[in-house]
Amino acid sequence: VAAPVATTTGAAHDGPADETEIMKALKTCYDPEIPVNIVDLGLVYDVKRTDLPSRRTRVDVKMTLTAMGCGMGPAIAAQAKEKLLTVPGVEEADVQIVWDPPWNQSMITEEGKKRLGIW
Repeated sequence: VAAPVATTTGAAHDGPADETEIMKALKTCYDPEIPVNIVDLGLVYDVKRTDLPSRRTRVDVKMTLTAMGCGMGPAIAAQAKEKLLTVPGVEEADVQIVWDPPWNQSMITEEGKKRLGIW
């Protein structure tokens, strides 16, 4: 079951958003209990860019949390949406929390493992 976060209008920019900038924005989002960003923690499952008639971009993100009982989920998703809307060219953003597949430590990137001290 996904928990939708409201779609809103973002930063002014003439043209579509750059994928690298979208990922950079997501890498500025953190679970407050873990010192690794949501991308390197392996929480971001899917990032879909859609070009809009306005020549700008809609970004839809599917992400998960480290545990189903994590009370910070809505706040983390809202933070991710807020950061996406600062990316030049992003007009709309939507972040959904999903539980399939379940998150596990193998999803953490090498950078994330270094930061966590996992070898």
